Amino acid sequence: MRRYRSDGEMVTFQNSFEDMQVDILNQPLESVGQWQSQDTDVKTRELMGVTFELRLPPSPETLAEWTGAHLPWAEDHFQERVFGVPLNPPPSEAWWPFNQNGNRDHKFQKDGQAVQFSHTYPERFWPKRAGFPSDPNHHRINGDRHNWGVRFALGDLGDVVDLLRRAPGTRQAFLPVWFPEDTGTVHGQRVPCTLGYHFLIRGGRLHMWYYMRSCDLMRHFQDDVYMAGRLNQWICGQLGHDLQPGRLNMIISSLHTFEADDHALNQVRQGKRNKR
Repeated sequence: MRRYRSDGEMVTFQNSFEDMQVDILNQPLESVGQWQSQDTDVKTRELMGVTFELRLPPSPETLAEWTGAHLPWAEDHFQERVFGVPLNPPPSEAWWPFNQNGNRDHKFQKDGQAVQFSHTYPERFWPKRAGFPSDPNHHRINGDRHNWGVRFALGDLGDVVDLLRRAPGTRQAFLPVWFPEDTGTVHGQRVPCTLGYHFLIRGGRLHMWYYMRSCDLMRHFQDDVYMAGRLNQWICGQLGHDLQPGRLNMIISSLHTFEADDHALNQVRQGKRNKR
């Protein structure tokens, strides 16, 4: 278990981010055989069981400054996540800073054209009306088509907010991103890196636990922290009553880098040595 923390002052996000980069460089290069459900011989370094704690600031501007998130993309995509529409694909995929051409490899094909991803975060945040089949007999609630689980209609981010509003002390406010259809990757599809978010209101602050199965340290970590923090800030804004952001507790099973990242990692390690 590797533990990192930032309070934004004495220990900054950048301090922790650099420590992660140095620590991961000490790990062996290994091939895991697959990446994003595709066969590959690319080698990675990995830290398992990483926890990261961040005292969240109240403003998006401060959060962006602390994390160094890739703006404007990270904010654009965050707004798509909370917009209330299960977008697939989300428009911001066209200006994602990394490997836009590679996005086509993760889309379903129709008439020779890449049309949709196997999942998107807007779909998983707002799954009630995501991916409806053409079947007119699809489940309906009050006349509206609605996706269902085993027994009950699916909930969404709006329902999580409503739960926190009517029961501020609840321990049940969890927003899942990993769905049963992802289990076993039966169809060879790309599956979410995020498992879900858990929220607790205590002492006038909204604390959150962010669970990830996998995270790319160099390309995604900063944006993942930023968008998780923005989700916390957004929910605080929805609830009002002077509720303030609390602490982000991020739990990552596999934090990894690629062999091609070694040069950048070595530069960070050398920079830390020069500061001593």
